[in-house]
Amino acid sequence: MTIAAHFSQSYLEARNKFLEACKRRGLTIAHHHNTNADGVQGESLYTDVVRIGKSDAPNLLVITSGTHGVEGYCGSGIQVGLLEQGWFDDLGDDLAVLMIHAVNPSGFSHDRRVNEDNIDLNRNFHDFSQQPPVNENYGVLHSAILPAEWEGPAKDSADKVLAQFATDHGDGAFQATIFGGQYSHADGLFYGGTEPSWSRATLERILIEHAKSAQRIGMIDVHTGLGPYGVGELITLGSEEPCLRAQQWYGEQVTNPDAGSSSAKPVVGTVAHGFERILEGKETTFIAIEYGTLPLSDVFDALRADNWLYLKGDVSSDQGQQIKRQVRDTFYCDADDWKQMIWDRASEVIDMALNELR
Repeated sequence: MTIAAHFSQSYLEARNKFLEACKRRGLTIAHHHNTNADGVQGESLYTDVVRIGKSDAPNLLVITSGTHGVEGYCGSGIQVGLLEQGWFDDLGDDLAVLMIHAVNPSGFSHDRRVNEDNIDLNRNFHDFSQQPPVNENYGVLHSAILPAEWEGPAKDSADKVLAQFATDHGDGAFQATIFGGQYSHADGLFYGGTEPSWSRATLERILIEHAKSAQRIGMIDVHTGLGPYGVGELITLGSEEPCLRAQQWYGEQVTNPDAGSSSAKPVVGTVAHGFERILEGKETTFIAIEYGTLPLSDVFDALRADNWLYLKGDVSSDQGQQIKRQVRDTFYCDADDWKQMIWDRASEVIDMALNELR
């Protein structure tokens, strides 16, 4: 079986491949049903979980897919490949591997980065007992990010506003304003929500349950959309000690948005922050693999188009279907060379994590 065969064309196909691969390995699967939404074909939506290794292993590696919905095509392909190619057959008594498939099944099924409530899960892990940070500039740009129409004078005028902001404040400030996250506009981009979403609460329960006996936990969260085509940047986030540990595990190639060394901008409320917080007292080491697809300007355009479509457009129209295809192509390069690059990088990174946890 080729590497490309492990990747899928829909959430349903990806889920079935994952479940069948687990069954062929004789593994027990836990299903977490998201009753808040249905899939694009009316299907029920699940986050599926499988553990390989002993339940009381002191060392645990967690591999997730689909935190950002449509990016799940990439992570799912890796997870299916790991299962089909016989990885983790000889972990011993002290190491276990946990695979969490489709953290955000609604976004995965509908080819959206956000969940059913327009929430970006990588901004939703904020501690909501505290006031979320204020992104004042986002409010200034919101109406330009989400114009009344996606074509014609309204769109042209909105584009000019965004371009002028970038000219006046610089590309760095523009990107930080857009991509850094915001908690004020529920209809906007990179919205963090006002409370834990279903996907966040579910992921937290899964992690707490499976980390009960573990003292050392590594996590690899798979993403797409930033950086050069097929290149897997290793990004660490969180407090100083876990970030230093990530650099020890994976070497100088590790980047950190807070240090200005990453293609990603500093953000709060990420899975990495939540992972560290809910497993406080344990040794946690987080890394995100961020695979490149298209230039950042194309990524931003696709995200704006998707945001506009679900708030002001018609998904079933020709324009709506064109936007749907644009979003999918932006976060999933359906090409064999890209898939091979994804697999090769994931294999390398997972090997490094396993070596550190053994």
